[in-house]
Amino acid sequence: FAVVAYAGSKQATVTTVKVTIKNFRFTLSKHSAVHGKVKFVVTNKDSIKHDFKIAGKKTPLLGKGQTKSITVTLKKKKYTYICTVPGHAAAGMKGSFKAT
Repeated sequence: FAVVAYAGSKQATVTTVKVTIKNFRFTLSKHSAVHGKVKFVVTNKDSIKHDFKIAGKKTPLLGKGQTKSITVTLKKKKYTYICTVPGHAAAGMKGSFKAT
């Protein structure tokens, strides 16, 4: 079984991770993925605005019911994700995600 990569091909595998924000907590559908492109689909179910930042990229501030996604390219290591709203990470809106 061989995998052939073509130059300029857009068929690179992208892992999708769903992120739900509720009660000042992030809930991720996965806590690790194979290194490479990872798409984080972030939905805020809190009544307070939040964002999601990982690997130098972040979503805009999301109000209740809003969803935005960001795609990052991850190397093999552990990444910290946070909400950048002042005080939110300290209140528990943070965690780690591992690229293997």
